Amino acid sequence: MIYTVTLNPSLDYLMRTEHFTEGGVNRSSHETIVAGGKGINVSVMLHNLGVPSVALGFVAGFTGEELCRMVRALGVREDFIRLASGMTRINVKLRAERESEINGAGPLVPRECFDMLLAKMDVLTAEDTLVLSGSIPPSLPGDAYTTLAARASQRGARLVADLSGKLLFDLLPYRPWLVKPNHHELGVLFDTDVRDKPSAAYYACRLRDMGAQNVLVSMAGEGAVLASEDGAVSTVSAAQGEVVNSVGAGDSMVAGFLAGMACGDRTLAMRLGAAAGGATAFAEGIADGDAVRILLPTVLCG
Repeated sequence: MIYTVTLNPSLDYLMRTEHFTEGGVNRSSHETIVAGGKGINVSVMLHNLGVPSVALGFVAGFTGEELCRMVRALGVREDFIRLASGMTRINVKLRAERESEINGAGPLVPRECFDMLLAKMDVLTAEDTLVLSGSIPPSLPGDAYTTLAARASQRGARLVADLSGKLLFDLLPYRPWLVKPNHHELGVLFDTDVRDKPSAAYYACRLRDMGAQNVLVSMAGEGAVLASEDGAVSTVSAAQGEVVNSVGAGDSMVAGFLAGMACGDRTLAMRLGAAAGGATAFAEGIADGDAVRILLPTVLCG
């Protein structure tokens, strides 16, 4: 089973307006609310590709209950810990001439509730995969992910990390099976600019040498690069289409890659990852399975 962790999920309120005037009254031409959070996005795309998963994390208040309802309606099994106070955050995503966001802080997560999440790691086995992604709520310690990773590693579970900066570096001693930085995040890790596939491959290999088993680097319109545990380096082209909303594209790539690897096919995993990421980038929310399958034949490995 694949378990995804979203420590600070949200309801994302997406609003579109033709023109935005700062300090003035603006009217939306379209709005929608979606379940937000990187782990949730991974679970939704996995479901759309026919792969089951369980979404873990924390929810609170009436917004948390709505989030759980929406996740279940999307076909995802959830096992969120309900907090006694506070409310799941609402993030406002404004789409105008430029994209702007206001992200909430999220509820206070007491230590005993984090311990409840930690205890869920004890059911994992070597047949399970744990996906760690997204931000850490201010009320949790900065080592929350490494604490979860340590407990999961003791059970032999495979670790997948879609994290950036220090959060990713701190996880490397636990030998994550897959890490997925984008090329900007990879450049920040090594204090450089990663602008093309050869440089992405070089730094992906360095990250692999530091502890990651497989390093998948997403590069937006340039596709992706994979430095795999057997020493090979592979590339894949990007899906072609008009970008509507980039939120969730990287999470969809992770899900597509996992779905492909569930079939034991690394080439399929890269192609399915690129197709899933592209399909979501070309949609308002997480793309459905049909959209991914339409794009799949157009995505080629190098």
